[in-house]
Amino acid sequence: MKIYTKIAIGLALGVIVGPILGAKALYIEPIGRAFIKLIVMLVVPLVVASLTLGTASLGDIKKLGRVGLKTVAYYLIATALAVSFGLVLANTLRPGVGLDPGVKTKPLADYKGVSEAQLAQAMERPGLWDIFLSLIPSNPIKAMAESDMLPIITFSILAGIAMTMIRPQRRRRLMGLLESINDTMIVLVDMVMKIAPYGVFALMAGVAGRFGYEVLLTLLKYVLVAILGMFLFLIFVYSLSVRLMGGIKPLEFFKIIRPVQLVAFSTCSSNATLPINLKVTQEELKVSKDIASFVLPLGATVNMHGTAIYHGVSTLFIAQVYGIDLSFPSQIMVVLTATLASIGCAGVPGIGMITLTIVLTAMGIPVEGIALVMGVERILDMCRTVLNVTGDSTCAVFVAWSEGSLNWKAAGARASSRKK
Repeated sequence: MKIYTKIAIGLALGVIVGPILGAKALYIEPIGRAFIKLIVMLVVPLVVASLTLGTASLGDIKKLGRVGLKTVAYYLIATALAVSFGLVLANTLRPGVGLDPGVKTKPLADYKGVSEAQLAQAMERPGLWDIFLSLIPSNPIKAMAESDMLPIITFSILAGIAMTMIRPQRRRRLMGLLESINDTMIVLVDMVMKIAPYGVFALMAGVAGRFGYEVLLTLLKYVLVAILGMFLFLIFVYSLSVRLMGGIKPLEFFKIIRPVQLVAFSTCSSNATLPINLKVTQEELKVSKDIASFVLPLGATVNMHGTAIYHGVSTLFIAQVYGIDLSFPSQIMVVLTATLASIGCAGVPGIGMITLTIVLTAMGIPVEGIALVMGVERILDMCRTVLNVTGDSTCAVFVAWSEGSLNWKAAGARASSRKK
């Protein structure tokens, strides 16, 4: 039985068993948290090794600049398009109109997942220079110890650039060490993935046991609009992208990345999904190692298409509930603000809820409206993380295709010959 089949079974069983066990399901949830910690344990060494190696493997500064520009452009354009998807659906289907008054008065204090301190910090909008300076680690080791991904990415890219400038003999030694570390992490990923079905089962049982289905039914229209936006983006934008800019059949692409999506769905973390995404993108999608090692770690931190759709839908939903009519120019500002807020999201569970406050504050919408979506936050977090990691793989395919390093056709030819 394939690993993605086992994970899917674990996920389905967790959804079924959780409500049956109720509060008792929380006793098995630590198994799932242990699985997440095992995956997250690999992220920092894998990002440092793979991103430094990928940058150094690009060979010259011109190619690095070209690949970097394509990657950032893809992420920015797709994120802005994702916010627009959410806004169009929310304007058309208007999920916030006619909401039950009992749900509208749900107090913010009922939800314990986001502290007041976190909300206050999110509403402190940093200046441009503050954002720039936050990219530069004053102590790379401290950044690694605290899993502060943006400074880690900056350090890894700069280290990779520096490696291209040292003597070839010394560069080969260092690259050999990084390759060994990278390969070791991939082996560890294989080991951890063997317990993935059990971890996913425990996580889903805990979530279903804690919340049940009542909260989802209460806000069903809002949830369906958000998930519909993510689904349409997945089907149309990603399918066209891999087909037209990679030559890969969409159904085949989605079948290959199914394990990545299932892990993303259960962990709600782009960072936790990064190790398996690197493995699948390189080995199954045939994206060259240097491209995948550069694009995917960067995407796990700055590429948040699912979060962008969530921001667009949630902002208009809360505005509609409070009777606030956002003009077209205001909605353009939602696109810009949500794009920047999504790119600034860390790839960890629940961060989209915190950054949503930035968008609400910028639009003058009551931040207390967050209470309206907190009850279904976990469900939407699962779905948007799937879209986020799928976008990372899609971008890697696009960049590899544009650089002429996508080996998909050769892989397809070998597969056809084996069938004959």
